[in-house]
Amino acid sequence: MDNYRQIFKRKSFHIFKNTGKLADEDIEKLEIFIQSVEPLDPQIRTKICIVPESETTCRRGAEYCILFYSETKDEYLKNIGYMGEQIDLYLASEDIGALWFGIGKPKNMLLDGLDYVIMLSIAKMSEDKFRKDMFKSKRKPVDEIWIGETMNVAEIVRFAPSACNTQPWMFENTGKELLIYRYKKPGKRGIMPVDKVSYYNKIDMGIFLCMLEICLEHEGILFERALLADASDNSAEKTFIARYRYQI
Repeated sequence: MDNYRQIFKRKSFHIFKNTGKLADEDIEKLEIFIQSVEPLDPQIRTKICIVPESETTCRRGAEYCILFYSETKDEYLKNIGYMGEQIDLYLASEDIGALWFGIGKPKNMLLDGLDYVIMLSIAKMSEDKFRKDMFKSKRKPVDEIWIGETMNVAEIVRFAPSACNTQPWMFENTGKELLIYRYKKPGKRGIMPVDKVSYYNKIDMGIFLCMLEICLEHEGILFERALLADASDNSAEKTFIARYRYQI
């Protein structure tokens, strides 16, 4: 699968209409793919399962929901976002529409001792329902989120999905490394409850790092990733969360 190409195709299906039916083969292939997903931190225990939408509080017209569970430890939210975005892009490659659904709840909030984190709601969609021109999507301009040479990366990675389209990221390219920050503009939180901004934005940063690495690899840029603890709460405007040393 060409992950980079799927970035241009994927979209968030806020409501599922005129859906198809996922065949048993589709579900079997998805389950196999889920087993291949790479974590950001392999030391964090996780579990991902597929259930009918009716077994959750999601009512968006989806057929199934992919549930993410994790042990609650440092960087677990970032880890789930990183893993989930790999699945999000795979779904687009199979013409399966998806929505990161933050407010939904499953029947079981605990699974094998792991806490529920978030879900992706999914349904089979016709290919013409996916994005035709990603650049028409509403995103922050490059100069608002990126300092320094863009490396043909900033223009694409800024289209990473985020809760309520908050786009909580900022970069600095020093010429030798990329410094990645989780950024919260003062007074801005969209429609999210104030106590949930940090929670969802940390998931967003994992999604973002997944797409960043796909873009770097597409440009043939070798990198070494160093993650930093993201322990700050809602009060911090800018939190340093990762460093990517690179070679072109």
